[in-house]
Amino acid sequence: MLKTKEIFMAISRDKKNELVAELTQLLTDAKTTVFAAYQGLSVADLQALRANAREAGVTIKVVKNRLVRVALDGIDAYKDIDTSGLNGQLLYALSSEDEVIPAKVLSDFAKTNDALVIAGGLSAESGLMSAADVTALASLPSKSQLIAEVVAQLLSPVHDVTNALSGNLHALLDGVEAKATS
Repeated sequence: MLKTKEIFMAISRDKKNELVAELTQLLTDAKTTVFAAYQGLSVADLQALRANAREAGVTIKVVKNRLVRVALDGIDAYKDIDTSGLNGQLLYALSSEDEVIPAKVLSDFAKTNDALVIAGGLSAESGLMSAADVTALASLPSKSQLIAEVVAQLLSPVHDVTNALSGNLHALLDGVEAKATS
């Protein structure tokens, strides 16, 4: 049996700078960022998670926490947050379109994969979020669901008036028909 040596090469400083610039842009544009421990997930599970996230418009990044800290230091909204909780193998889910969807994608995936554990989140408005905050966020309806509910509430009185008027009209027509046949 042959043993092979694995060679791990460090990422060059230029590559790290590119990654930090990309992360800074993603974190700046993101309405919400959720991070989760993924130790124990198989490659197939990670690919399934990425596919689910892509369908929902969420970007999944697996990056060294040190690079994330450097990127956060370069963003005014996150400059003063405590990043000591960014430990271990973490993946980051980001969305620039919806505040709820990154939390929802990871939460739904974590229901079927115990190895994925939500660790917390970041938001420009609220700063660092706990795992409980992210779980509460995941239980909220998505932006499109909220818009649909508001539209339904706005249309509800119109439907009620229409139904009431059509009910009275039917009663009037039934009365006229009864009078005509008698």
